Amino acid sequence: MIAALQVTQIIISLLLIGVVLLQVRIQGLGTLMGGATATQRVRRGFEKTLFQFTIALAVFFVVISLVSVVVAK
Repeated sequence: MIAALQVTQIIISLLLIGVVLLQVRIQGLGTLMGGATATQRVRRGFEKTLFQFTIALAVFFVVISLVSVVVAK
């Protein structure tokens, strides 16, 4: 059980790193093409979905971490 939680945690952490790096790359491309300034920033379409997916992964990572601590005791 603990090994499965650890593997899940590693997979989620790698996904989270990839999604965050993808967000940074998308934001850089948006400003390169004359995108909105920081005060006018609105997430739409794929960028909004990616942002929500990042939040969901982060929450899932925290839940899995807490469950693994409880199971280890």
